Amino acid sequence: MSADPGSFSSVTEVLLHRTRVRAHARVQAAVAAALLAPLAACSSSGSPTASDTGATRTADDRPVTVTVTPTGERAKAGEPVTVTARHGRLTSVTVTDGEGRRLAGKVARDGTSWISDRKAAPGTAYAVTAATRTVGGTAGRTEASFTTAPADKVNKVDWRPGAGATVGIAQPISLVFDNPVKNRAEVEKQLRITTSNDTEGSWGWMRDWSGRDRVDWRPKEYWKPGTKVTLDAELNGTDSGTDGGWFVRDYTTTFTVGARQIVEVDLDNHRLTLVRDGRTVRRIPVSGGTPGGDKRSWRGTAVLMAKEGTINMNSETVGLADAYNKMVDYSMRLTWSGMYAHAAPWNARYFGNDNRSSGCIGMSDADAAWFYGQVRPGDPFEITGKDTKGVVAPGNGFGAWNVSWAQWQGKSALS
Repeated sequence: MSADPGSFSSVTEVLLHRTRVRAHARVQAAVAAALLAPLAACSSSGSPTASDTGATRTADDRPVTVTVTPTGERAKAGEPVTVTARHGRLTSVTVTDGEGRRLAGKVARDGTSWISDRKAAPGTAYAVTAATRTVGGTAGRTEASFTTAPADKVNKVDWRPGAGATVGIAQPISLVFDNPVKNRAEVEKQLRITTSNDTEGSWGWMRDWSGRDRVDWRPKEYWKPGTKVTLDAELNGTDSGTDGGWFVRDYTTTFTVGARQIVEVDLDNHRLTLVRDGRTVRRIPVSGGTPGGDKRSWRGTAVLMAKEGTINMNSETVGLADAYNKMVDYSMRLTWSGMYAHAAPWNARYFGNDNRSSGCIGMSDADAAWFYGQVRPGDPFEITGKDTKGVVAPGNGFGAWNVSWAQWQGKSALS
């Protein structure tokens, strides 16, 4: 059977048309896929799958490894506590001792470490809790503990003034140590003075009259009346050095500065003057130490150390053999070497006329009673006179005011 040429042409056109439609559909599908591909890549609805990338991508979610030092049952004291993290970061760290007191510190900016502000104290058990977070964001918690070895030797401190005291304008802050302090710079770093008016001052190291190591803090000039002062001696965990031992506690004291009182003692004219807020309150005739020998008085600025009332004074205790041994009223100590202001009725004929004491500043019973009621520890006695033993040394009572400001600053272990 022969084909109809017209029919054959029609069939061919139909087939060609269907081919063109299918090809056009495939092109449209390819274009659509190309347009949708970047939209899928920018989507935040989930992580890419293996079919998208050809490999599996998972977050690094390994557990955080936390390391604490010191470690063990007899760890070395005197070092800060450090906590480090690997495969993640620290979010917080808590370190407490056996009594629940926290050891402050801070996490580094990158979260990989924490270090305590204070050093680990000897003979102390510490518990450490570290909160962590993995790279993938999973929170965790690690606990650890350690105990420091006990101190072989303990150093202690005697300090002045006492807490809550109101003192005179020349009162220094004074710490005397039971044992030698070789690590003076390390100790001084732990001593913090806070004042209500940013008073300028400095620490100075010396040998106390007792022979022990001592450090005093004095202002550049006399305190301003009304100043409130706080000492925080954060010594717990500090090593004194060779033969000194460890400090195993902190010390603190607060005090207030009272009125501006200055006691002017003129030994050449045998007169004592009490000056308060720039005004003369009273002049008192006195008798100072006998000229020409060991019974002379000291000169310079001596600070009233204590009001001791009625005490027994024995010359043998200050190297003057058997010069005297008697009960003395209204005794006000000015030096460790034994210079006082006090009542001395046995010397009455010399008051205002001559210096005939064994080194002290004597006055009548009535004047001593009044004067005793006016002064307070910390008041400066500014003593002048031609024939004296010399200037009061810094360690003989509170003689720091007899050293220039530049010299005093040079006595700091941190200067």
